[in-house]
Amino acid sequence: MQLTLGPVLYHWQPEQWRDFYFRIAEEAPVDVVVVGEIVCSKRSPFFAEHMPVVIERLAACGKQVVLGSLILVSLQRERRQMAELAGNTDFMVEANDLSCFGSLAGRPYAIGPFVNIYNEVTAAYFAGRGARRICLPPELPMDSIRTIATALPDVTTEVFAFGRLPLAISARCYHARLHKLSKDNCRFVCEKDPDGLTVTTLDGEPFLAMNGVQTMSHACANLLGEVEELAAVGVGALRLSPQQCDMVAVAQVFRDVVDGNREHEDATRALSQIYPDVPFANGFVHGQLGAAFISASKEPGLGGGRAQMQHSMP
Repeated sequence: MQLTLGPVLYHWQPEQWRDFYFRIAEEAPVDVVVVGEIVCSKRSPFFAEHMPVVIERLAACGKQVVLGSLILVSLQRERRQMAELAGNTDFMVEANDLSCFGSLAGRPYAIGPFVNIYNEVTAAYFAGRGARRICLPPELPMDSIRTIATALPDVTTEVFAFGRLPLAISARCYHARLHKLSKDNCRFVCEKDPDGLTVTTLDGEPFLAMNGVQTMSHACANLLGEVEELAAVGVGALRLSPQQCDMVAVAQVFRDVVDGNREHEDATRALSQIYPDVPFANGFVHGQLGAAFISASKEPGLGGGRAQMQHSMP
């Protein structure tokens, strides 16, 4: 089973972004790295200077580089950017918006978790038109994952396994609105929250996280306890989404579990120290409340399959 590092979803300082990928290239036990600004096209110029050297470093260290497209394409400028991206022939492109598929026709490509592939028929449609990797939406239960992965053995099925869950994208910028700014004159205030801005309920309970035009979960996905079952149903890769923590250490924890060198209970304890103060969630894969965290019991006589609810967020 491969490990994929997804693109940075937040607005990090350019030098921090560059150095993050340099360290990933040299130290992280990941197989595939998706790079590129996919949330807000206005952020792209900040990283353009560093993109070539980052890609070069990743490739030189043996990582498969995949270029990510925007999640929402709504402007002429963005359409031109995506057409230019799709015209690249050196690296595979990961499509996150249906507008990209016309430009990618006739060549292998990947599909990100922002395209709604909920069944094997839809997955087969894109596979027949060049998709070689499909990262499924994070809200799918295990039965759906199994059905899709089993139906497409020649396509790498990927599952979102770590990071705040991407839930929605909007043409409006929540960060700009919060600071009483317009989207066109946002002053890039999202950089003040490099791990997302927590949104609370009226009762003061953490609920969601804002990231510019993107809505994310407050809880962090953690599928360490499901690695064995995901591998058994045919999942070929796990996606780790960058957060403000030691992602090299996160990747090593997942690699240890994938390789059978560490029990998931111990690995989860280690993960909670690497990324503290943020609750874990795996409810979607169990067909339950997405923000819930359910641990798999290995008690004798239960076949390792009993789920126990640990906690859930609103």
